[in-house]
Amino acid sequence: MSPASALTVMGEVADVLDHRSTTGRPSVTTAVSDRVALGIADMFRSTTPSGQVLERFARTGTADSAALIEACRVEQGYASAEGHAALYCLIGWVHKQRHRAATTP
Repeated sequence: MSPASALTVMGEVADVLDHRSTTGRPSVTTAVSDRVALGIADMFRSTTPSGQVLERFARTGTADSAALIEACRVEQGYASAEGHAALYCLIGWVHKQRHRAATTP
């Protein structure tokens, strides 16, 4: 699966954040799609340790969930408001994957 384009990423991030804000207690399953998750990681890949975690995830589609969340949090410290929101959505995607793994027999 290939990463979504930057335009698709920003559109879906806006939609997810809008939906989450209008829901009193949004479900953990309210998250970006897999392609958008890869697209977010692709946008933040770099030679830094956190950027390398994101690069591997964007390239392979797999990563340790704790390492991916930590990489997102580090990158949020340097990101624009839009980038921070996208990384927040990637963290939400990780939580959705953990929830799915925990509830799937």
